[in-house]
Amino acid sequence: MSQEEMAIALDSKRSVLNSYENNVASPPLDMAMRISDFFRISLDTLLRIDLTRMQESKVSELERGLEDYIKGKYLRVIATTVTPDNRENIELVSEKARAGYTAGYSDSKFISELPQFSLPFLDHRKKYRSFQISGDSMLPIQDKTYVTCEYVEDWFSLKDGLCYVILTKEDGIVFKRVYNEIAKSKKLVLVSNNPLYKPYEVNIEEVIEIWKYVMDHSKTLE
Repeated sequence: MSQEEMAIALDSKRSVLNSYENNVASPPLDMAMRISDFFRISLDTLLRIDLTRMQESKVSELERGLEDYIKGKYLRVIATTVTPDNRENIELVSEKARAGYTAGYSDSKFISELPQFSLPFLDHRKKYRSFQISGDSMLPIQDKTYVTCEYVEDWFSLKDGLCYVILTKEDGIVFKRVYNEIAKSKKLVLVSNNPLYKPYEVNIEEVIEIWKYVMDHSKTLE
């Protein structure tokens, strides 16, 4: 891209851009923000990191905001509901609502129409949601059981072998044991309790939400 083309994209002049590139002048804050938005790289990264020393693949990740998204620093919308005294509800996603949740997870109207309840012994400072699982892949947790989970903001914090509800673009809601390969390959390995189901990998860019298993609610007595 030429200086002229870049200047037009930034709503500026070629001579001004030339002065920045040759260290004659520094861009004011509003221009720095426009540059940040144009390249989709945070101001903090632009100011603190020498991008010329980084591998192209890493710069590409920065441009896509992938690392900040994984850490929960990048905008990741989560719709929620609260009680009259402004405490978080636990929304219940039934088997019938699972398909709708994949499309409506960030829709406040859809979330507000889900059944809601509270559990006073859970930490009111954290966000919880209950999901009805299906199938026998996570025995001894039975088909149709509800699992209550805690919202995970920083995906780098996922602990190997623990159970999580994962919302993905391709498969919707799945409940699996997770092995964290984000740092090495930008993937999660999802494993079932039932050995009849083979483990499989999910690219982290396909993941929308992650919820850590806290407890389940099953009907054990007739």
